[in-house]
Amino acid sequence: MSVKIRLKRMGSKKRPYYRVVVMDSRKPRDGRTIDEVGIYHPIEAEGKQISLKEEKVKEWLEKGARPTLTVKRLLNKSQITLK
Repeated sequence: MSVKIRLKRMGSKKRPYYRVVVMDSRKPRDGRTIDEVGIYHPIEAEGKQISLKEEKVKEWLEKGARPTLTVKRLLNKSQITLK
């Protein structure tokens, strides 16, 4: 099973927010998740957009989960180092 850290879209039309989740890469975007590791709210002010549980993210990265390009960019903004 290939596990990815990716975004799950939530919110209403034209007011999106995203959950940063760990899930099987074969599942649909808004399907069942394994774990939730944070949120991304692009409409908020610059300092409040990203909220991640750093220890959970690092734990999943050590287990072999691969972040998508967008999530990798969010992790870099949050100063979470990737190996």
